[in-house]
Parts: sequence; structure tokens; C-alpha cells
Amino acid sequence: MSIVQNALTIESPTALVPTQLWDRIGEHHVLGLTGPWYRMLADLQTTFNELTVDFWRARKAKTLHLPITTGAISSPMGLGSDSKPVQVNLCGVPTYLADSMQFMLEYGCRLTDTASYYIMPSFRGEQTDARHLAQFFHSEAEIPGGLDDVITVVQDYLMFLASGFLAAHEDVIQQTAGSVDHVLRMAAGTEFRRITFDDAALILDGFGIEQHDSWRGLSPEGEARLMKTVGPFTWVTNWDHLAVPFYQAYDEGAGGSSPVALNGDLLFGIGETVGAGERHATSDQLASALQLHDVDPAPYGWYSDIRDIKPMRTAGFGLGVERFLMWLTNHLDIRDMQLLPRENGRSINP
Repeated sequence: MSIVQNALTIESPTALVPTQLWDRIGEHHVLGLTGPWYRMLADLQTTFNELTVDFWRARKAKTLHLPITTGAISSPMGLGSDSKPVQVNLCGVPTYLADSMQFMLEYGCRLTDTASYYIMPSFRGEQTDARHLAQFFHSEAEIPGGLDDVITVVQDYLMFLASGFLAAHEDVIQQTAGSVDHVLRMAAGTEFRRITFDDAALILDGFGIEQHDSWRGLSPEGEARLMKTVGPFTWVTNWDHLAVPFYQAYDEGAGGSSPVALNGDLLFGIGETVGAGERHATSDQLASALQLHDVDPAPYGWYSDIRDIKPMRTAGFGLGVERFLMWLTNHLDIRDMQLLPRENGRSINP
């Protein structure tokens, strides 16, 4: 039996349910064409991109064409990182596939004197599972301003997305999620809540708090309880600085013996779906953070230079596109949000 005949032995679904093509590599290109789920996903991705462009165009932001390779990666580096960098050999030169082009968006803000944004792939050195992808899409932006400013922008963006998806795909959302109530609630924008990490620790009373030597994190179970207790769209801000990447600014007004970050994670759907933060304003603050996080400063000389060449207070965010679409469709497996699956350590065609 041919690959095509074998794949087509699965009954083509009439309901909007995925055929889990990620679990049948080699037949996935056939399975993707046998049911309506992946056609629907292509429509949702198109709407996401169009709405994002519309949102930023109205704010006169600049979209930038940026490289996906870099010698100075951001999030997966040093303490406070939750995944490993992806290193490749590019024509004999050790190079990283970027987990984020945030650093270059900071450069873009200084270049254009306004917000800069993109939707681009991110690469992480981790295995795929129901919550994580090794390659996923990021909707990222950097704006002039601070943490409060970027939190406001994120909420405006999500309200805009929710309203746009209701207008374009209400029937699809109803069919996949069973309701559009969650989208209506986001579109209304009245249920965003904001607590500090210290507040979260008090609310959880030890449940779901991951205690490390000198910093604390949140488990998925802790995130779920916060969303149930505080609200479906909950910001957790001001984390222990060692719990976040080095580039997040210090909260100079925080008390206590350990540094605190000017950052925030927005929890909705399966948990953290947006990460945001203010950046170090000076090269001295950056140098201090690199030392604190035990990161070699040499690859980040240029990142320090831009603060001296053009001082600018900026903040930014990254929204996981697949996690947003999971929330939109009330789906529980992120692997079903890829048109073509990818796994680290595995060659997959196409």
C-alpha cells in the first residue's frame, strides 16, 4: 500500500478536528490535505497576520526584515532561561538560529524612532510536546516607553485581535471551542488583571511555586490556579531578576536583598502566552545584569554600544502565535497548530 493509500485509510473528518499529522511523519503531507482542520488553520494564520499588520499600521510602527541567524542570542542564555539555544554550522562558522529577534527590534526602534515589529519563526533547543514547539512563530514588537506602556499596548493588541477574529471567524470559533464567550471577554478588555510575583506567591501559598537556589518560578499548575483564582487574563509582573533573561531592566524601586525585574508574563489559555519587559537604559546597567546572570559580555558589545550611541527607553513583548490560536480554538495540543511539523534532531520533508 502506498503512503497516500495508507494515510487515506484514516476516515477524513467532517468536524473541525486535527488528524495529528505530527504523530505520522512521512504521511503528514497527505494527512494535512484529507480534513478541514489544516485548511482552517491556514485561514486563522492569515487573519492573524492581516490583523497584526492593521494594528501596527494604525500606530505608524515599522515592520522590519531581520535575519534569523545571530552570534548573540537572547532568551536561552545564562540564568533565568528555560530552554537551550539552537546552534548550527553556517559555512564553517558556529551560528545561532534566533529564538527571538528582540535585540534587533531594539536596534530598529533607535533606527526609526518609533515602534518596530514582526511575525517570524523562533527556534528553541527543546523537545516538542503538547505545550511546546521547537520551532514556533512569534509576534514581537518593541516600543519607546516602559513596562506600563507595553502592557497597555499588548492589551490593546489582544482586544483588536479578539474583535477581528470574531468578525472573521465566529462560526469557526464556535465550532472548535464550543463557545465564543472567551473571545468576547478578551475583546471587551475589562478582565485583564495585574499582580506581582510576590502577590502570586502569597495567593498560591507554595503551590506551583518553583523554588531554585536564588530565584523563583511558576509551574504550569501554578499558572492554571492563578488564572482560576485571579482571572482568565492575568499579568504576573516583577519577577526575581534571576528568573528572567538578563536583558530585562531592574526595578529600581523594589525593596529586598535580591534584584527584581521590570517584566511581566500574561497568562491566558494554557498559561504564559505573552512575555513582556522593559530594557536596560544604560550600558552600565546592562553590564551589571550580564555579570549577575553569569553571561559572557563579549558577544553583546554591540548591544551595549547602541545604548551609548542612542540612549532610548524601550520595552517590548513576544506573543506566541500558536499558543494564541490554541486559546482561540480551545485546543489542548500545540502540535496541532503547525501546518508542517518540526522536531529537533529529526529530518522532516517537506
